[in-house]
Amino acid sequence: MSETPLLYMNFNQDSTSLGVGMKNGYRLYAFNGDKLECIYEEAEEEVYIVERLFSSSLVALVTLHSPRKLKINHFKKGTEICNYSYSNTVLSVRLNRVRLVVCLEDSIYIHNIRDMKVLHTITETPRNPKGIIALCVDNECSYLAYPGNNQSGEIHVFDTINIRNLTMIPAHNSTIAQLAFNSSGCLLATASEKGTLIRVFKIPDGSRQYELRRGVARCADINSLSFSNDSMLLCCSSNTETIHVFKLNPDEQETEPRPEEEHGSGWMAWFGQMANSASTMLPGQVGDMMHQKRSVYTAKLPTYGRRNVACLATISGEPSVLAASQDGYLYVYRVPLADKGSIECSLVKQHRIDGKKEEETLTGKEIDSKNRTTMSYAQVVGKTRMEAESELECGFMEVCEKKTKGDQQNIVNTNEIATKSEPIEIPPANSDEKSIIAQPSSISQQPAKIVMDCEQRILSPKVVCSMENLCGDYNIDEDYLKKDV
Repeated sequence: MSETPLLYMNFNQDSTSLGVGMKNGYRLYAFNGDKLECIYEEAEEEVYIVERLFSSSLVALVTLHSPRKLKINHFKKGTEICNYSYSNTVLSVRLNRVRLVVCLEDSIYIHNIRDMKVLHTITETPRNPKGIIALCVDNECSYLAYPGNNQSGEIHVFDTINIRNLTMIPAHNSTIAQLAFNSSGCLLATASEKGTLIRVFKIPDGSRQYELRRGVARCADINSLSFSNDSMLLCCSSNTETIHVFKLNPDEQETEPRPEEEHGSGWMAWFGQMANSASTMLPGQVGDMMHQKRSVYTAKLPTYGRRNVACLATISGEPSVLAASQDGYLYVYRVPLADKGSIECSLVKQHRIDGKKEEETLTGKEIDSKNRTTMSYAQVVGKTRMEAESELECGFMEVCEKKTKGDQQNIVNTNEIATKSEPIEIPPANSDEKSIIAQPSSISQQPAKIVMDCEQRILSPKVVCSMENLCGDYNIDEDYLKKDV
């Protein structure tokens, strides 16, 4: 298996864009019809977290060179808006239009995305070495889910708007592997490290709505969970070559027996009724297995064993599965919703996302079949468990050197504001306004972790780098967060 330059892949909140972190920078992709376009590329240090805010120009980055520092960039202008340093390695970042959440191994920071003020810190969390969290993209609820126990599958749900605990869900017997909210925040999908069962819970009461069986292979590591925009489909990808797509029918929640007509007529109907009757007399776990829903559709990746992330999207008006893989490709599959006799999602196109130019785009018919690797059940069971995340550089201590009047160097481990000894002129937003002159005396000397560019027009013109204790007057314009700019 050849070494891959890809360190990170993730779709944005509405599955319209893909961020790819690489050993030599990062790339942002967006769909234009059925075409995938690279809208931005930056060659710099190794980037292992790339999170874009919907289709805006705001992107959150973390590099292996500075794993404790989060950078917020305006990629269209090629400038850094601010950065923030933490006490430990940043493992994951999630954001919506009102909140930005940063997960460390033993704590979670909740920021107000408009001024990066820390609204709350969740410190009493169990060890979370993979940074498993989920943030709802809805502005009204903005729920956060995270593992509440590293010995069992307990999940805590936190309301980031009202800053309060919402509910605790005993989701699985084994530890949590993946979490995902639907777009409205009323459903939460969960998977454990065993990788066989996917459960869907109703939020905020935590009641179980669906129990979905992915398969019987105990060694499968769940890489991603994703709802469709209408919450009628749920897809699950793992370290095997199969992506499972489940249909979530509100009329068939949890373990309701199937009606007679679903078994057909004649002896099939009789067999279905007998199976339902027999399941009620079996031990609890066996009976539950007979009622667990299995995937309706499947998509086959050409390779297995590599890190991947999948989502459900609409491409050229057709429901599709998008799968980004560490083999350097984004695969596009068509979900056969209209064809009731088909369960296999057809591969219609693949796009190269690792920066290499050859074979940038291939259709399903052009893909060489000899590159497809089929994985048997025996191979799945015999395969060792792969790590869900690339190994991060740990123990790197970031320092920021600042010269004082006597040419002394101070090591700053807290926030620092970039200041100048001379007045700073901030250009006006338009010709009708006057330039703003910021005197040195008006600039706060309190340490701050956010480093601002005073000339950034994304910030309100009133901003004069006056930030105290992480917030001050730093502000992202309201229109910027609401529109795709």
